[in-house]
Amino acid sequence: MESMNIISGRMLKRRVSRVLMHGLILMFLVYLLFPLIWMISTSFKPTPEIYSGIPTLIPEVFTIEHYLTVLEEERLLVSILNSLYVGIVTAIIVVLISLPAAYALTRYRTSVNKLVMGWILTSQIFPAILIMIPLFIILRSLHLTDSLSGLVLVYVVWDIPFVLWMLQGYVKEIPVELEEAAAIDGATQGQIIFKIIMPLLLPAVGAAVLFAFISAWNEFFFALVLLKSPDLTTLPVELARYTGIEGQARTGPLAAASFIATIPSIVLFAILRKWFSSGALQGAVKG
Repeated sequence: MESMNIISGRMLKRRVSRVLMHGLILMFLVYLLFPLIWMISTSFKPTPEIYSGIPTLIPEVFTIEHYLTVLEEERLLVSILNSLYVGIVTAIIVVLISLPAAYALTRYRTSVNKLVMGWILTSQIFPAILIMIPLFIILRSLHLTDSLSGLVLVYVVWDIPFVLWMLQGYVKEIPVELEEAAAIDGATQGQIIFKIIMPLLLPAVGAAVLFAFISAWNEFFFALVLLKSPDLTTLPVELARYTGIEGQARTGPLAAASFIATIPSIVLFAILRKWFSSGALQGAVKG
């Protein structure tokens, strides 16, 4: 009888812990998703309903007037294309540089590795505003202050340390024995990297691409300082112009434009999700 009570008590504790865990996860999801849901709801509300002072999650009257207003503004579409260009090019360059560098830092132990890791950690300490003046002077001397190429260069340099550190952690998790066994079987270094290492690194590559793209897509400060031409404005800077000088925001168009701004990140994650799953399956088979 006593043993039954102990077993039932343990089962009760497990159920309570599971309920608490799922409750915390649900609260966290609500915390993350509620601002997005509220923004989407606001984007479909007519202007009088937005400023009525009565908060409602579901619009009483659905309208797409704010989306039409936003899409009619040519500058917003141009800023979206500029942000797409900057984000895609930045992500590609960052991954192409960081991936082989992470592999070299992990597999080939030299005295330079410590210096590189020190640079990675040190670069994350300084805020962006601290390096803005010398960075602006350097770019001005290179004639890259008012160009998307200069902005891409800044984002690449800014993102490489974190992406390199992240990819190095993934490479460390791959056993060296896999490469040694493949070399014994007669595989070349290129075959080892592209047929064994790369499939296992697909989740890491997906995470790196996603981070670099979102970082460039959402960045505001560098774009505000370095870009002056209206035709080169990126999306975050353009969204800031929906707030007037006196702080009076065009709430409806701002919500619609903000929702449009989240779509590329969601689409990119949906595309890279296959990389995450395929990489995990490859890891289960190889490991």
